[in-house]
Amino acid sequence: MVEKKPLKQVVGKIVVTKEGKRLGIVKDITFETRTGELINLILTEPTAYVHSLGLEKSREGVVVPYSSIIAVGDFVVIAEEDIV
Repeated sequence: MVEKKPLKQVVGKIVVTKEGKRLGIVKDITFETRTGELINLILTEPTAYVHSLGLEKSREGVVVPYSSIIAVGDFVVIAEEDIV
């Protein structure tokens, strides 16, 4: 599980796969209001590669499961096999 980070430290970061493929930029995070469980990242500026993955889209942006995150640092790194 990824170490907890304040929202402002995640929003605006570039999201990449562990293979280094850029997916977009974190615009927002969705969560379960009752439990506080983090559910999804909402990406803005999705790359062409994101479209090839067939990820769900919302009116705010592309939806990536929060559970696919493996690291947060200079970038948000996700495991591609956990999102498709």
